[in-house]
Amino acid sequence: MKERGPSRCHPRHLLDDALMTPVRFSAMAALRNELEIDFATLAELIEAGDSALSKAIALLNQVGYVSVRKGYVANRPRTWIRATPAGMKALATHSAALHAIATGVDPGVAAS
Repeated sequence: MKERGPSRCHPRHLLDDALMTPVRFSAMAALRNELEIDFATLAELIEAGDSALSKAIALLNQVGYVSVRKGYVANRPRTWIRATPAGMKALATHSAALHAIATGVDPGVAAS
């Protein structure tokens, strides 16, 4: 059996549990580039139901990957979501790990 050094691990260890569902991953991907998107637009964009997206946003907010701002537009409640820098970093790491798993390329080598 081949020994691995302490700095070498399978890329699956870099996957982020908070981004493991398709709705959470899709929401974070849609929020890249410092976009602030209202809830209804985000739901439509990623083709997610309100309940599923609400649960996803709650978890992403809890772990600090998104910020949520509530307000009103013409007396109607609105919710806007924006990715945080920590969320963008987590998405980049998670995406690189997925790519490394799919292609067999070491994420450390790909980053060089």
